[in-house]
Amino acid sequence: MTFSVDEQFALQLDTEDPLRVFRNKFHLPLGKDGEPLIYFAGNSLGLMPKSARAIVAEELDNWAKLGVDAHHATGTPWYTYHEAVREPTARLVGAKPLEVICMNSLTVNLHLMMATFYRPTKSRFKILMEEPAFPSDTYAIKTQIAHHGLDPNDALTLARPRKNEFTIRAEDIIDLIEKEADQLALVMLAGVNFFTGQLFDIEKITAAARKRDIVVGFDLAHAIGNVPLSLHDWNVDFAVWCSYKYLNAGPGAVGGAFVHERHATNTKLPRLAGWFGNDPNTRFRLHLEPEFIPVASADGWQISNPPIFSMAPLRASLAIFDDAGGMEPLRAKSVRLTGYLEFLLAEIGSKKFTVITPRNPGARGCQLSILAHEHPKELLKELEACGVKCDFREPNVIRVAPTPLYNTFHEVWRFARILTEHR
Repeated sequence: MTFSVDEQFALQLDTEDPLRVFRNKFHLPLGKDGEPLIYFAGNSLGLMPKSARAIVAEELDNWAKLGVDAHHATGTPWYTYHEAVREPTARLVGAKPLEVICMNSLTVNLHLMMATFYRPTKSRFKILMEEPAFPSDTYAIKTQIAHHGLDPNDALTLARPRKNEFTIRAEDIIDLIEKEADQLALVMLAGVNFFTGQLFDIEKITAAARKRDIVVGFDLAHAIGNVPLSLHDWNVDFAVWCSYKYLNAGPGAVGGAFVHERHATNTKLPRLAGWFGNDPNTRFRLHLEPEFIPVASADGWQISNPPIFSMAPLRASLAIFDDAGGMEPLRAKSVRLTGYLEFLLAEIGSKKFTVITPRNPGARGCQLSILAHEHPKELLKELEACGVKCDFREPNVIRVAPTPLYNTFHEVWRFARILTEHR
């Protein structure tokens, strides 16, 4: 659509926004003036759904009133609590319910997945990642390589941007897969890169790797709840994610994992086992059934019982996603919201910053990464002083993420105006 720099245009977009009512379903942090902050930090920590308090309180009450019996009480029993979030999560990632499990944290789940899917051989032992990848992924993968007695300097292959570019071209990733195919055991990339906001072509990358019998996994921390996903149809082998960013489930909230049906139902796959991954029919026979019998689904990778108090807020958030109609309408607004921000930044035309996120809406989520050429931390402080909450990534990138569930077009307009006045 054709955008305008006029404030009235932004207000009109908000009036016409069919998703505008969802902003009222979240607690909005307030600035010193008592007014809501322009909260563009949902890529770091999503806002709290108002309904989360009652859901968490309900579980606290169950603990107080029922004690251990709450594991099998009416309502949402603790013993099967993970099942309450299975189907809405599966809808968000484009999976069958049996392919999804909410458990642990992202990096723990990455280690669990790699215990199964990174099985290096003498000829195939390399892992392909992007540069820069989120540090926790890098730490996990390097230690997994070392765990197998290999040297990360030999076994880690990095896809990098070309000289004087900030993002990685899809064709370069495909070419690298082809070039290293005989030695690659695993392709492990982000769905959306944390630093640049680039959305990788998951379907195309997966097809290229699968064609050469290479296992493919994705870190969806910045993708789930941000962009539409079709993990089952794209034939992805596995994926992991957190739920405290765009899924708005709170700090330290439960993570999740996807295991494609062809693997999830294969009970012979090696894994690190725990009692909640065991067949529920024999789970409570405990020492009388010492052999591990994995559940024939993603549940078979579950280690421990569901973390009730870090899972309860996720129920609140997932209900909001369903009420909004899922990712398609949210993505439509997101493309327009971030496109409007990009338009306004281009209109400013400042020589003091450059947007390093791809211009193509199909190659990004809601985040724009702004590279500040001069005094980046001072710029961040100026934004914060004006009631903007975004974040900073060393050495000079400010990440701005207008999210469709609770941000407005007028907030985007105000943000751009602040940049104009402080450039």
